[in-house]
Amino acid sequence: MPTISQFYGMQIIMRYSERHGPHFHVRYAEFVAQISILDGTLLAGDLPTRAYHLVLEWLALHRAELQENWERARRSESVRAIDPLR
Repeated sequence: MPTISQFYGMQIIMRYSERHGPHFHVRYAEFVAQISILDGTLLAGDLPTRAYHLVLEWLALHRAELQENWERARRSESVRAIDPLR
C-alpha cells in the first residue's frame, strides 16, 4: 500500500477498494484504522483519541487531494504524496 503522508508518528496509506468507499488507512504504533474521506468516520480499527483528532484535522486540510488520489487509485494510477500536518 502506498504511503501518501507521514506526521507525528502516523503513516497515511491509500489503496483502492470499493468495499468501504473513499477511505484511507492510518498506522500509528500498534494501531491500524480506516477513515472515510467523505466525513472522517472511523470505518474499521482503532486510534487513540488524540491521534484520531490529528488525522481529522489533516483530512479537513487535504480532503480535495485525498479525493483526487482516490480517483487516481480507482483508475489504477499512482497516488500522489500529500503534505503532512504541521
